[in-house]
Amino acid sequence: MAKGSSGLAAPVWKARRSPVNTGAPWPVPKEAEARVLGIQRKLHKWASDDPNRRFNDLHNLVCDPATLMMAWLRVRSNRGSRSAGVDGQTARHVEQRVGVEKFLDGLREELRSGSFRPLPVKERLIPKRGGNSGGLGCLPFATA
Repeated sequence: MAKGSSGLAAPVWKARRSPVNTGAPWPVPKEAEARVLGIQRKLHKWASDDPNRRFNDLHNLVCDPATLMMAWLRVRSNRGSRSAGVDGQTARHVEQRVGVEKFLDGLREELRSGSFRPLPVKERLIPKRGGNSGGLGCLPFATA
């Protein structure tokens, strides 16, 4: 590690070793974090080196077990994970009743097959000055 380094250095990501389209077991969080960080660094370097570069196969990275595991951990660590989503499930319910790996396996299979259809997001209106409420993508309701 170089002097003054942030300590966030991750091993170089080896594309040939990533179990993107295999039945490999789910990585432990530490392994998933290292692999995702390595992928992010490599993509950032390629994009910085060639601003016109196009990445045509990001779908495989989205379906990667490490990416899905890190997404789950980030969602789980959010304060909002205590409330149910539009599907009525909380993160705790998934952990206790469904199982995280089984849940992520199902999600991964839907992503890979192209059958995944996201549900509408849960919208929370934010009070604004003047008595209006608004939010991202929120349009006022027409009154009759």
